[in-house]
Amino acid sequence: MNERDSLIDLLIHDLTGPLSIASTSINNLLNKEDRYGPLNDRQRKALNMILRNANKAQSFLHEMIEVYRSEEGLFRKEQCSIPHILRDSLSEAMEIIDPGMVEKLSSVDLSDDFFELLEDNGVFVHIEGKYSASSFTHDQKKLQQIIRNLITNALKYRRQRVNISISGDEDLVVMVEDDGSGIPPEKQDYIFKRFLCAKDKPKGDERGLGFGLSCVKTLIDTMKGKITLTSGEGKGTCFTVRIPPLQT
Repeated sequence: MNERDSLIDLLIHDLTGPLSIASTSINNLLNKEDRYGPLNDRQRKALNMILRNANKAQSFLHEMIEVYRSEEGLFRKEQCSIPHILRDSLSEAMEIIDPGMVEKLSSVDLSDDFFELLEDNGVFVHIEGKYSASSFTHDQKKLQQIIRNLITNALKYRRQRVNISISGDEDLVVMVEDDGSGIPPEKQDYIFKRFLCAKDKPKGDERGLGFGLSCVKTLIDTMKGKITLTSGEGKGTCFTVRIPPLQT
C-alpha cells in the first residue's frame, strides 16, 4: 500500500466511525431529553452548532472518498432521477448557506411548491429535455456531489439571484449561474486546483477557491465529462457541466 492509499484508508476507516458516533451522540442529547436530561437554550444552541460542524466534516470526508473512488474508476451504475437529485442537492446546499431555509423546504411536499419557495428566495430552476422525466444512468452520489458543490458556490457568491438549468437528451447538461462579482480572468486558472499553497494563490478574496471545485473537476474528468466557466469581473459566474451516461 503506497502513502496515498494509506491516507485514504485512514480517512475511510479511522475517521468515518468517530464522526458518526459524535453526530449520533449529539442527536441523542438534543432529542432524548427524557433519557439524558433537559437542555437550556444556551446548551441547545451550542449542541446544534457542534452538530452542524460534525455533519460538515462528514460531508467533506464523503466527498474525498467519492473523489478517490472515481480516480480508481469505481462507479455505481444506477438509474438516477435528476429532479430528485437536484432537489436533494438544493436542500444540502441550503443547509450549508442558510440552515433556516431548510426547515421551510423540508415542510413542502409538492415539487411545484418547493421550487416556488426557492424562487421567493432568489433561486430559479429550469428543467427540460429527456432527463426531466426519464432516468439518467450514472453514479448518483457523484452526480449529487457535483451539483451540490456548484449550487453551494453560486449561493455563496450571488448578489440576489442563482439560475439553475438542467437539459440534455444524450449527455446530461447542468448550468449553474450566479449574479455575483465574478472571477477575473487572471484567477480563473486557479479555481480547479486542489490544495494550493498560499504562495501559489493569486492575491485577493480566495474564499471558495479550494477543495469543493477541485472535487467537481476531478469527478467530471473521470466521468469523461467537461466543465466550462464563463465569468468576468462584475459579470457573475456561470459553470456549465456536460456528463455522458455511464456505459460500463
